[in-house]
Amino acid sequence: MIAETRTMKALRNVALTLTLIGATSMTNSSVAQAQAFSPTTTGVIVILTGKAGVTREQVMAVMPAEIRETVQLYLNGKIREWYSRGDGRGAVFLLDTRDVAEAQAIMDGLPLAKENVMDHEYIAVGPLLPLRLLIANPALKQ
Repeated sequence: MIAETRTMKALRNVALTLTLIGATSMTNSSVAQAQAFSPTTTGVIVILTGKAGVTREQVMAVMPAEIRETVQLYLNGKIREWYSRGDGRGAVFLLDTRDVAEAQAIMDGLPLAKENVMDHEYIAVGPLLPLRLLIANPALKQ
């Protein structure tokens, strides 16, 4: 029981410390500047949504070619993960690219994009920036 209480207190202290560091970083200009640099992009999320006015039949007519080409991209390591959207309006891909321009070039080459039946939203992603605080702050290296 005592060991469990000590563990819970330690976890609370770590959580409080991380919260305070995050809040301090927003007011401390040197830390805020360090976080302001461009994060490393390790992938790009692409959200595909059927365009307004496009029928299911139009999309399905292109799907056999789309599926073949996206499977090839997966086998070549360019598509890391892919999902159907829960609302049934498209798909979500996580591409293994270093920037949005490369992701756009890949997606523009696919049949659905060539037929102009889908909208694409691109989001560059990378390592969680606040984790850099754990390495940069000597107080947390204990």
